[in-house]
Amino acid sequence: MSVSLIFSGMQPTGNLHLGNYLGALKNWVKLQDKASCIYCVVDLHAITQPQDPKELRAATREVAAAYLAAGIDADKHILFNQSRVRAHAELAWIFNCVARIGWLNRMTQFKDKAGKNRDNVLVGLFAYPVLMAADILLYHANGVPVGEDQKQHVELTRDIAQAFNSMFKVDFFPLPEPMILGEATRVMSLRDGTKKMSKSDASDYSRINLTDDADTIALKIQKAKTDPEPLPDHEDGLEGRPEAENLITIYAALADRLKGDVVRQFGGQSFSHFKKELVDLAVSVLGPINAEMRRLAADPGHVDSVLRRGGERAAVIAEPILKKTHEIVGFLKDGG
Repeated sequence: MSVSLIFSGMQPTGNLHLGNYLGALKNWVKLQDKASCIYCVVDLHAITQPQDPKELRAATREVAAAYLAAGIDADKHILFNQSRVRAHAELAWIFNCVARIGWLNRMTQFKDKAGKNRDNVLVGLFAYPVLMAADILLYHANGVPVGEDQKQHVELTRDIAQAFNSMFKVDFFPLPEPMILGEATRVMSLRDGTKKMSKSDASDYSRINLTDDADTIALKIQKAKTDPEPLPDHEDGLEGRPEAENLITIYAALADRLKGDVVRQFGGQSFSHFKKELVDLAVSVLGPINAEMRRLAADPGHVDSVLRRGGERAAVIAEPILKKTHEIVGFLKDGG
């Protein structure tokens, strides 16, 4: 299947980190040359957890600035925050009347986030995969770049599209494909190579934030957990060495190289030497992004104008699809 329209987004929860860049943003930038792209700051998803309104607005601008600083072209493609297009929420409700409780009960991310407090979590947290399906299908996107942990949600989106089409005997919504790209599909914590790098980790040394300056990046890489053995000279030698594999993966993704090539280059060398090379590479890649984010942070009016213009362009695509959905469902309109 050829991909013609791509949709993806991230929540505005602040502190975007290296995992977000390598696992998502870097790939989104490359995809701009291959298809039409719609990239969204998904602020409706953010409120599945309680948010301070001022912090939410600030985080929305910060994440949008990160998109732009990483290389998203908001003139050629569409960048907006989700709440500007009300059709997302409206289509989600329609899909709530198509999706099955059993499908949502199988979502592993909900189980992880709800934990033992399942009966007290917000309904929105349980139903947010349906909103994600609406995000994608509202634009008839047929490609969705995601990390491994979101693949299940794209599969649910396909189930919802197929169920809607079957329920109303139409061939209206496409079945989008998950796109898992690059060497760094999962970037792990710098303090524990068995855990995913996360903005919610209590230790700031577990991650490299996109807002970190060069000195902070260097310090965090130097303090990153390793093991006492030198780097292996073959990729198979990374098995059972999660911290070593994580640092090799990060280097490979930053350098646009294969992990095997990086292992062969540094095999047998000490971590202290490898970390110096990784610091230089990380600072060279992330430094310009950090500088541009700081520049954009000083000009919030520009970021707001980009999001406003993007929302207007997104609505032009979304409204006819929502209108046709209303017709298919049987909602009564004037003259209809």
